Amino acid sequence: MYMKKLNIINSLGKSLVAVLLSASMYTATVHAQEGDLNVYGYWNYYGDMSNSLYRHLAEVAFRQLEARRRKVAGLRTREDWAQRQAEVREMITGLFGAFPDKTPLHPVITGRIKRDDMTVEKLYFESRPGYYVTAALFLPVGGKGKKPAILFCSGHSANAFRNKVYQTAILNFVRKGFIVLAFDPVGQGERFQYLDAGGKPLFGTTHEHSLPGSQSFLAGRSPAHYFVWDGIRAIDYLSGRKEVDPSRIGITGRSGGGTQCAYIAALDDRIAAAAPECYLTNFDRLLRSHGPQDAEQILPYALRDGYDMGDLIEVQAPRPLLMITTTRDIFSIQGARETFREAQGAYAAYGRTEQLQMVEDDAGHAGTQRNREATYAFFQKYLRHPGIPDDEEVTLFDEQDLWVTPRGQLHGFLPSETLFSLNRKLTDSLLRNAEAERADASSFLHALRGKITAQTGYQSSAVSGEAIFSGRSWRNGYAVEKYLVAAPGGYYLPLLRLLPVATPRETVLWLDGQDKATAAASGGGADLLAREGYEVIVPDLTDVGELGGGYQGGDSRIQNVPLNVWYAGILTGKSPLAVRMGDIDAVVAFIRSLNTYRGKITGAACGTLTSDLLHAAVTGRYFDKIALIRPLIAWSSLVGEKDCRTKFFMSAAPGVIGAYDLPDLVATLVPQKIWIAHPVDALDEVVDLSVFNASCAFAKEQFERSGFPRRLTVCLPPADPFSELIRWIGTSDADFPDQ
Repeated sequence: MYMKKLNIINSLGKSLVAVLLSASMYTATVHAQEGDLNVYGYWNYYGDMSNSLYRHLAEVAFRQLEARRRKVAGLRTREDWAQRQAEVREMITGLFGAFPDKTPLHPVITGRIKRDDMTVEKLYFESRPGYYVTAALFLPVGGKGKKPAILFCSGHSANAFRNKVYQTAILNFVRKGFIVLAFDPVGQGERFQYLDAGGKPLFGTTHEHSLPGSQSFLAGRSPAHYFVWDGIRAIDYLSGRKEVDPSRIGITGRSGGGTQCAYIAALDDRIAAAAPECYLTNFDRLLRSHGPQDAEQILPYALRDGYDMGDLIEVQAPRPLLMITTTRDIFSIQGARETFREAQGAYAAYGRTEQLQMVEDDAGHAGTQRNREATYAFFQKYLRHPGIPDDEEVTLFDEQDLWVTPRGQLHGFLPSETLFSLNRKLTDSLLRNAEAERADASSFLHALRGKITAQTGYQSSAVSGEAIFSGRSWRNGYAVEKYLVAAPGGYYLPLLRLLPVATPRETVLWLDGQDKATAAASGGGADLLAREGYEVIVPDLTDVGELGGGYQGGDSRIQNVPLNVWYAGILTGKSPLAVRMGDIDAVVAFIRSLNTYRGKITGAACGTLTSDLLHAAVTGRYFDKIALIRPLIAWSSLVGEKDCRTKFFMSAAPGVIGAYDLPDLVATLVPQKIWIAHPVDALDEVVDLSVFNASCAFAKEQFERSGFPRRLTVCLPPADPFSELIRWIGTSDADFPDQ
């Protein structure tokens, strides 16, 4: 008798036969299997799959970089390189975005420090109206005529150019007769944006850059746009000083300052010579080592459009450029050497191979005496100001001596714009334009699928349908089957199938933003549905559960969210959202291969994966009903909160603000039945009915116009979302009459 029942159990995946197995036979097994919801633990061959998303995005990048490498390798003549330079100028101009018209700088000198060998003027100027840049101009004493000048870009030190290492280089330049203008990047020095009640910075510099930078990406703009414009306006200020020879302006900076240096020199040909330090490598080596860095080092769609760091050098040829490197830098020295060799081709085509130089020292991510002396010599030669390049001992200033403002912060001194406020103005404009487009609802919704493809990088691809059965256990009333399901990215999705003993009522695909184990645990949403007789399919998508938490690179882990993974998608034009949409395609194919499939699937998601489910629902039209628990109310809410929750970025795409928003996806799903429970804002707090109605007004209007107003339902506290879901999911079409 036992073997007969076991045979029936083993045939569950191929049959709808009801298995009459008493609870006494598997109650003992339930407790042993309750916490065993891991699938990959059985398959030792696959090793650590927790980094699958980053690896997938990196592979996309490597293919894009290889296509660029082949193109550049074919350049031979000066004409070839001139054509390439024209293409690169157009490309990088687009990557940074159109800069605003130049407005008056309104420079103000707030104080002077005089020494025997120099004068320091502490000042601020407006790079754009109401956006103040704090800086210091170091003027050497003595000498005749106009002098060469260096624009000094600071790396990620909290005190910016006041840092002792940076002062050492700056003061040496001044001792050698150079004028130096050093300015604070936003989020550093006196330009911190996140401050406590006492005016003290709350976060480090990468947080200061990458949180508002991520909001900026939603508007389709890299925060590098703002960093570079500050530098260009600093050149305007230098060029206007009577002491400066505008034909002899150089630029240098280390780390994040090296990034700014490379960008500014590539975009402003008033720079006569450039020396970026500890930044230039190539993206192939960067992605294989420390990964994408903080937000201003990310240009949307750059790799997709054929860009690599070498373009920042090659577009400047034959202007003099010195790559300053260290062999143990976080920016790969191998990549730096490869980029140098590639860029030599451009300089050779112009007959100026000597004007591209590289120096390296055996050190980590740091400035060294050898590299400083090479930098002095480089500028002495190419800014035509000969002298001794030795690194001299200098007397440093106390940090407070170089404060431009009384308390060392613009906050409380001037009502300055911030990255957040500037992005709010940009997004307000984009949102107004989008609202105008919605006036023609039919055209707007018709174009939505194309916009999804353009913004996310999603491409529909064939899925193999391969599934590897990986074991079965039992709970009261249902079996727990484990599978690995082949995904388009070349990896497998770990998946649980909760299959009732009796014939299942219908199939529910359940996506949980925490992981499948949370959903399938006793009392979890998937468990509750299975107990009610539903077949529930519960996968971990990429970067979730068994496929998440493995990426340790980059420097922008904010609120414990690895934004650098999202940045890899921004570079390649294939967002993590697009990858997970492909994952959902694969899971739906798996569901359709089951004998229990009856032509209808309910899609349900909880938390951040609600956005992914909505996108897949629009592009695939897979679902009869859609249930969303704690969905983000709208992407536009993310740009409205200064300290928004970063987890929501991982299911977003660059440039979506102004293109479409999450409620628009709901609007295009008419007349499907959609249930929304406990929608949340950018702070992950449940919104009230008025906020929901305002955010979803367009979607509600489409349901009403189509005659299905009751098919869009909202559930708000104090109602329990899980019990309400079970009630809603059990309703029939008759419960949703046409108007």
